[in-house]
Amino acid sequence: MSFYLRRVAFYLVTLWAAISLNFLLPRLLPGDPAAIMLGKLRRASGGRPLSEETIEAITSILGAGKDMSLWDQYVAYWGRLLQGDLGVSSTRYPASVADLIAAALPWTIILVGVATVISFLLGIVIGAWVGWRRGTWLDHLVPVTTVFQSIPYFWLALVLVAVFSVQLGLFPIVGGYDVFEFPAGPELSWAFIGSAVYHAILPATTIVLSSVGGWLLGMRNMMVSTMSEDYVVTAEAKGLTPRRVRTKYASRNAAIPSLAGFGIALGFVVAGSIVMEQVFSYPGIGKLMIQAVQGLDYALMQGVFLVITLTVLAANFFMDLIYGFIDPRVRHNG
Repeated sequence: MSFYLRRVAFYLVTLWAAISLNFLLPRLLPGDPAAIMLGKLRRASGGRPLSEETIEAITSILGAGKDMSLWDQYVAYWGRLLQGDLGVSSTRYPASVADLIAAALPWTIILVGVATVISFLLGIVIGAWVGWRRGTWLDHLVPVTTVFQSIPYFWLALVLVAVFSVQLGLFPIVGGYDVFEFPAGPELSWAFIGSAVYHAILPATTIVLSSVGGWLLGMRNMMVSTMSEDYVVTAEAKGLTPRRVRTKYASRNAAIPSLAGFGIALGFVVAGSIVMEQVFSYPGIGKLMIQAVQGLDYALMQGVFLVITLTVLAANFFMDLIYGFIDPRVRHNG
């Protein structure tokens, strides 16, 4: 129980520090969201002066709290945060940051989450088999997969687009669904789901190819190390079948370190593959973040960073609890 209490206390402190940094960083950056929005409105109006009512409305929405002390702003920030208010986007005014993130989040979670799980399972299963059959031709799978991992994934994405989209015409180049077939936007229908899956094949393939090598290599090395442990040697000496030794003794224990890395990878699922989403113009969190940075949309950047930070902390917290449950040594030494 003391182990779990220490972990909860640690992550609560980390959560407070992350939220506090998320509050401070935009205030240390140059620029003012309200001034940026007013400048865009002036350019859109052809240089004509804006009314006082418009200036006051924009300032109250995007620049509220500038005349308050830093501590009062911090307290107000926590109050808005607890109510789920992340502010208003200056680049997509009057859309709220929470609505924009809620619209982009499912795309990233489904695409990157499913691709991460597939690459993890492939890497663990194939890596365990390669480690079990070490010294055979299966060892050649390791350099092949690590080559894909060493290639920058945005370059790999461009190659896949050039080959399968441009030359062969098998897959779409950009987007998360067919905007001509569904001009009103996403809808809950089998036709739309099929279109979304079709558009996600190349981005998902990019993620799987660029990440499966790391899981395979790590699992293969852990499998080779585990095969020399006393309990595995004892199981073989007792005459257990090779399949039982491989699955019940070697693979299960060799996969424990990979579970910790998998938890971290799941936490970064929400961050998305930023460059990959930009290459495929995929409507996820990564593309939203790039648009926020390009438009100096501080409220949107702050909201995206906060969601990513909270997700990473939550994934690490749950993996710490699971890791402590499956490995008692962590509880006694942690």
